[in-house]
Order: sequence, then C-alpha cells, then structure tokens
Amino acid sequence: MSMGLILERAYAHERRNAGRVFLVQYLPGGAEQTYTWGQVLDEARRMAAHLHERGLQPGARIGILSKNCAHFVIAELAIWMAGGVTVALFPTESPRTIAHVLAHSGTSLLFVGKLDLWAQQRDAVPADLPCIALPLAPAGHGLPRWGEIMERTPPMPGQPLRAGQDLAMLTYTSGSTGLPKGVMHSFERITHAGDAMLGRVRSFHRPGAQVRFFSYLPLAHVMERAWVASTALLDEGDSRMFFGESLETFVADLQRARPTVFLSVPRLWTLFQQRVFEQVPQPKLARLLRVPLLGRFVGRKVLSRLGLQDVVLAASGAAPIAPELVQWYQTLGLMMGEGYGMTEDFGCSHSCTPQHRAVGAVGVPLPGVEVRVGEGGELLVKSPGTMLGYYREPELTAAAFTDDGFVRTGDLGHYGSDGALRVSGRVKSLFKTAKGKYVAPEPIENSLNAGTVVEMSMVAGAGQPAAFGLVVLKPGVQTELAPQRLAVEIALQSLLDAVNTGLAEYERLRMLVVAREPWSIDNGCLTPTLKIRRSAIENAVAARLPDWYASEARVQWG
Repeated sequence: MSMGLILERAYAHERRNAGRVFLVQYLPGGAEQTYTWGQVLDEARRMAAHLHERGLQPGARIGILSKNCAHFVIAELAIWMAGGVTVALFPTESPRTIAHVLAHSGTSLLFVGKLDLWAQQRDAVPADLPCIALPLAPAGHGLPRWGEIMERTPPMPGQPLRAGQDLAMLTYTSGSTGLPKGVMHSFERITHAGDAMLGRVRSFHRPGAQVRFFSYLPLAHVMERAWVASTALLDEGDSRMFFGESLETFVADLQRARPTVFLSVPRLWTLFQQRVFEQVPQPKLARLLRVPLLGRFVGRKVLSRLGLQDVVLAASGAAPIAPELVQWYQTLGLMMGEGYGMTEDFGCSHSCTPQHRAVGAVGVPLPGVEVRVGEGGELLVKSPGTMLGYYREPELTAAAFTDDGFVRTGDLGHYGSDGALRVSGRVKSLFKTAKGKYVAPEPIENSLNAGTVVEMSMVAGAGQPAAFGLVVLKPGVQTELAPQRLAVEIALQSLLDAVNTGLAEYERLRMLVVAREPWSIDNGCLTPTLKIRRSAIENAVAARLPDWYASEARVQWG
C-alpha cells in the first residue's frame, strides 16, 4: 500500500498511470466520455488555480450540488488542491434543506452539476453566492461554465498537499430525525478508513484484477463517498468508476459497465426484484431455479439482464433489509451480504467478507475498528474513520462520544457465534404500547417487507393498546388496486397472521393500514437515502389513529 494521504495518492496516479482510464461518464444516445488519470488531474489543477484566483481562503467551504457524475470527483480534487473543504448536498434535497446546509456550513462557492430539480432548488441558493456549472448542469442556468474556465486557466503546478488534521469534507447526515448535521472528516481519517475499506473490497477480487464501480447512490451520502469514491481514489491498482446517464438508462448502463462491486440500499434491491418478476412471474422463476443445472443457468441469465453477472462484491447497507430478499439474490448466484456504518465513522465499521455473508448479519469489523456493547445493548464504535465532531455543534459532539472516545451509534446489536454482528434496531425507534413493554419496529418491518404485496412499512403504536403496521403497496399492486381490492385485503390478512405468529404477544400487530399514497422524498416521508422519516409519517396519520383503533377491521385503508 502506498504511503501518503488521499490527495497524495491521486498525484501518484497522475505520475504512474496518466494514460489509464479512471472515470467513465455515460451520455445520451449511447455515447460515453472517458477520463484518464492524467485528464482528471489536469482538469482538477485548472479548477484549483481558478479557485485560488477567486481569492478563496484556506479552509473555505465549497459546495457541490449534483447527481453522481465524473466531474463531482474532479471538482472535489480541485477543492482539496485549492485548500478548501467539500460540502456535498443531496441532488434531490428540498430547497429548505439546501438553504440550511449552505448557511450552516458557510459555503463560499457552489458547483452546480447534473440535476433534475434545479428549477425548484435554485431559489434556495443565495443570490450573492458564486456558482460554477459543471459540464452536465441543466441548460439555461446562466452560470460560469466549467469548460470555459478550463480553456482560459493554466493548471496549478506542483503538488499542493494537505495536513492530515486538515478538514477534508463536511458530510451532512440525511436528516431522518430532523435537520441534517455536518459531520467533520479530516484527510487523515478518510484515508485510514478508506484503506481499511479498500482492503475489504480487494479481498473479493483476484490479485491484480480490475475493480469496476457503478456510482449511482448519492455521493453526498457517506456510503457511496467512502466505499466507492474514496476506495477508487486510494487504490494503487486499476479501479474504475462508471456513471450512468439517467434513470431510464440505468439497467442498460449497468449492462455496459458490468461492475464487479455493486452496493445498494434495500428499496432498490426490492425494485430490482420487482423488475425481474415483471419479466418472469415469481412462481415460474422459483420452479426454474430449483431445477439442478438449469437453475444455475437461469440465475446467471437473470443477473446478466440486470448487468450484475460480473459482481463479486454485492452488498446492502444504510437500512435493514429483509433476510428473504438476500436469500433470493443468493439463489440467483449473487453472493450478497450486508454492511453497517455511519456518517459519523465514515462508513468504516462492519462489512461482509468472502467468509462472512450470513443472512441477517452485517459482517465483521473492518481493520482498526473497536466495538463494545454499552448500556441497554447500544453499540459503541471507535473507528479509523471516527469523525472530528459535528460542525458548529459542540454540545451534540460531546453527547455523541463516550468518555474514552467511542461513538454512541444509537443502534442495538449483538455478535453471533460466527463473529458477525446482528443489528436489531434503533434505540430511539423503540416504543412502549399500553401493555408497558418495548417494541422494536425494524425486525417486524423486515418481515412485512418480505411479503408479496408490501414495498415499505412502518410499525408504530406508542401508548396504544397494541402496535400496528402502516404499509405502502408494491407498484404493481397499486396499479391494479381497484379490481383487486378484496384480493389485496386477503393477502394482507395472511401476511399479518404470518408475521404475528413469529412475535411475542406484546409485539403483535393489531392491524395493517394501507397508506393513502406512496412514501417519497418529495412528500417528506423518505430521506434522500430512502430511509423512512418516522416522525413525519407518524405526524401525518396521528389524527386518524382513533378511527383505526375503533374499527375491528384487521386491514384498513388510510
């Protein structure tokens, strides 16, 4: 492994691998643009020189508001070379949250990139905040263009370095429990954490093999920034990042990229499964997969249609996933596992390994990670990527750490006999019904989500006679709702019976309620990383609870 921090490692690639392709950007019409290490560093140097010309001070916070694209990575390198700190914003973020992050971070300049919602978001950007348009920014923005700056600005010479203790980025949390917090990460810690993750990624590959990442989860989120962007930048070997053109071309772009690493979140793994079932009915596929030899051929054929046939490291993270869904992918031949990490430890905590991919477990600690179980079963973690603290929030920072430097994760968990961690829920998600015992909603939600008609669910019922489940139907079920309402109710009653059978008496659900509309980022029910916002959903249905509990119906329509 090379010595040096993440920026120095980029310079090493510039010297040794100038002609090697690093970034691949897919474009409309099946076109693509490739960027070698030499081109990446040349553009980063030119933009860094431009930032210096603007008089930005060392430590200036510089924002990036963009979907994933090649120039997100190049812009971040330029920010670091110029002495700045990256502030990445979720490309689907609401104007209110964008305004909060820009103000809270004291952002001095904003890169505006590939976006679908810029027309709504632009009013959240202060009129006096300088902006620069990345190459794939929306048309008609009227901002200074990246390409024009490249043409007129000579590259910054030398190898401007950053100290290990320097702040590299503010990574804002997804805001599932309130306004996002700015987590401070230094160059030293993201490098050490990245090396630990790189070692885990490389352990799934043959020595010297090319590692291909398909980057599509938001780069503003720590999971993608750490496990994809940072590991690719740090890798001495041949790592390559691919960026899709659009949501419509997602699967086609995956088929072109043929990644060897594919990380996702539970909802997207579910949507992939639904896409397969639209092409091959579930009962028929299950029968085919059970046939010896034919099952292996069919499984590989399905994975090829998804573009996942070359994946050696497939993992789910950011939220709990139904064990049945993991088992389904493993039946196809995709040896999928799980991982666990937080923004506060730069995603450097636990992950599956080639030897540890047990269903229902999130793997084993990464090198350098220390864990202990605190009071009430809370997991306490100290990691090479442990944050410096929350930006401008000293009281929150103090509350986040134990006296000896462990981060209070807020998660409940335990280790099995195989040494792998099982996370059983969030401390703050626990609630008491009128029966006086705590209910952990996440495991019950996993069981509901494994049903054939439920896409997402939330279990609630604090202070009520019993818990209940609020469910969002799968898209195909929603489309055919009117003619199949009775059939849907029968299916939900069967699901309710099956789930309750495996629960203690005090955990059993009184009813299932079908949500009036799907939960989304736009209606405030999901975070940009597709986690449910419990408090927002609970507040939205609070007025209807008395009627639901007064009814004797076991399945109700919200």
